[in-house]
Amino acid sequence: LLVESGGGLVQAGGSLRVSCAVSGRPFSLYVMAWFRQTPGKEREFVADISQSGRTINYADSVKGRFTISRDNAKNTVYLQMNSLKPEDTAVYYCAAGAYFKNYNYWGEGTQVTVSS
Repeated sequence: LLVESGGGLVQAGGSLRVSCAVSGRPFSLYVMAWFRQTPGKEREFVADISQSGRTINYADSVKGRFTISRDNAKNTVYLQMNSLKPEDTAVYYCAAGAYFKNYNYWGEGTQVTVSS
């Protein structure tokens, strides 16, 4: 079970951290990722992180502003979002999989709204 939290409303230029707690699965064995989706658009990759945390990838649109991290002791992955823009408004989903780009498990999502 993947449960996101931490979404909300923030002004442009502000910061927000979303979290995803994983239960019932061996968290440390999974690559974890964040995606986002707005109505009428396909789900968009945001960032992912390897099991150890040593390999991280970002979408160009968030590079330098967002930071993905994980705490294997807490079975939690985080997405720190800084310098937020209205175009970052979306439902943010976390995902887990055995390999990069192969995500089998998804959370329900958390809404992030950035006002201009």
